[in-house]
Amino acid sequence: MAESKEKVIGIIGSKIRETRINKGLSMEKVAHLSGLSYSQVIRIENAKINTSIYQLYLISKALEVTMGEICDI
Repeated sequence: MAESKEKVIGIIGSKIRETRINKGLSMEKVAHLSGLSYSQVIRIENAKINTSIYQLYLISKALEVTMGEICDI
């Protein structure tokens, strides 16, 4: 059975946060590297918004990981 939308958004946000922390990057740095706003990065990590695929792509590039690594649930 497929996961709920809320659960998937939460898992992806957690994976982004975990990856960012493991790489020693601040939210501000990820925002700068991805071209997203700081507040956008906060909302994505905290599962407050259902972000776009393109924004996930930008974050994965900033974190130097594949989108698959972020989205593998």
